[in-house]
Amino acid sequence: MSSTTCESHTCGCGASDAPAAQKPVAHINGIALHAPGVELPADMLRQRACTELLRQQAQRQGLLAQDDEPGLDGATSAAASQAIEQLLERELQIPDPSEEACRRYHAAHPGFGSQGESVHARHVLFAVTPGVDVGLLRQRAERLLMELRCADDGGPRFAEAAGEYSNCPSGAQGGDLGWLTPEECAPEFAREVFGSQEVGVLSRLVHSRFGLHVVQVCGRKAARPKAFDEVQASIALVLRQQAWVNALRQYLQLLAGSASVEGVELDAADTPLVQ
Repeated sequence: MSSTTCESHTCGCGASDAPAAQKPVAHINGIALHAPGVELPADMLRQRACTELLRQQAQRQGLLAQDDEPGLDGATSAAASQAIEQLLERELQIPDPSEEACRRYHAAHPGFGSQGESVHARHVLFAVTPGVDVGLLRQRAERLLMELRCADDGGPRFAEAAGEYSNCPSGAQGGDLGWLTPEECAPEFAREVFGSQEVGVLSRLVHSRFGLHVVQVCGRKAARPKAFDEVQASIALVLRQQAWVNALRQYLQLLAGSASVEGVELDAADTPLVQ
């Protein structure tokens, strides 16, 4: 059988007479940001471009030797990293935020630094273990739930039931889990117990990765907002960091405006991605 060669490539075979065109190498003032044929994600390319703008500015200001060169893999020398830090310390003069600015931030973010909600809870755990009849286990848990919701003894019956039925070590302490925060619980348990005003034996079984829980909420403490004096220093750090990022963005825009930028869109950067 003779073979034929597709010369026109109009047959839909997908062949091509020439290799696909490669994207051009991106440059900052003639310095390549990557090797030929390498295509970088846009955010990584902008990161390299911003770093190169700062590296070259450090050279212009005599903070870095003229023979320092970046690698095509995006790596900078230890000397260049140190010079960039010196450059930014010199160029970005960030004043400390005023007390008034801190108070405005606190008023707009009243939950800043607040201590989260906590719950004092007891439970009886019916653990789901390999081989257990889950349907029968649920029936037992539901019967106990109804019994404990109807009990009118101020709590002793719950402690007795925990000691008798619970598969949790807390059963020895009447099922008492102490004061809990959401972070200290399994997420599915926290979703059922926190975020409401319910107190007493909950009207439903709480399902978690550990099994079925009959839960009694003995007390609740709402999240406590911290006073301004308690968080002023932390707010000042947040505002100073925000000011620093804004100043760096403006400084990079200034450098880019006077540079020859090829193959990279710096205007698309939401933040100054600096290595």
